[in-house]
Amino acid sequence: MTLQIPPLKKLLCVQNPGDNFKITLRDGIAIGEPGPGEILVKLNCTGICHSEVRAGLGWGTYNSIIGHEGIGTVVQAGSNAFPIPLNQRGSKMALQSLHRGYTQACAKQLSTGRDVPGTLQQYYVVADARFVTRIPDRLPDEVAAPLLCAGLTMANALAPLENEPRPGNWIAISGSGGGLGHTGVQLAARARKLRVIAIDREAKRELSFKSGAEAFIDFKAEDVAARVLELTGGGAHATIVVPGEKEAFKTAPALVRNMGHILTTVS
Repeated sequence: MTLQIPPLKKLLCVQNPGDNFKITLRDGIAIGEPGPGEILVKLNCTGICHSEVRAGLGWGTYNSIIGHEGIGTVVQAGSNAFPIPLNQRGSKMALQSLHRGYTQACAKQLSTGRDVPGTLQQYYVVADARFVTRIPDRLPDEVAAPLLCAGLTMANALAPLENEPRPGNWIAISGSGGGLGHTGVQLAARARKLRVIAIDREAKRELSFKSGAEAFIDFKAEDVAARVLELTGGGAHATIVVPGEKEAFKTAPALVRNMGHILTTVS
């Protein structure tokens, strides 16, 4: 089935970034055609994360068209585009340039919603078709979209642990009940088969356990380092620091055993 592509589209854009910013609907914008190596995606859904909040508040330089968690259908492909069937559901990932295979390390990266227009629009030209991923039919759009940020962030944090720690080893995750943290708990416990110690406020206990944690520490009421040492018999094999608070980073070295790994969610 061939989808009819209209000549014009609607989009949302940020105006007057700062304390009094507005998000405005614009209509009658030309869609354009994908060039070499590019594809055109009809957006079904796009997530909103803290990056979009920062863009609105003017905390940095962002494109006026924000969004980087887009799920849509590929409707047109330019020449030399990475082979992907048309009318297939795919995702728009954040980085659009490569540096020896480490996208997050590229000094000239083009980030969606920051350096180039984002996904809060009906149709989106993806500048590099290599950064599109098929989405399984069983996964709803609204569930898949946040994984393009929170999921990828935590997957990158776990990536250096490819060979160690091993299944059955301990990992402590601070901020375990947040948007990033609870995703990391699931990846560590269910995909990597690690024994997760979740660290967060008491209100996050239930979500941390539902996500797969084996133990939970309320950092406001307990001595985190002492409790981790008690649970693990000498320290965790790794810890991931999710929050940006200084105290979480200061505590991290005391949570791991000799030759343990300390990781963060910073790309």
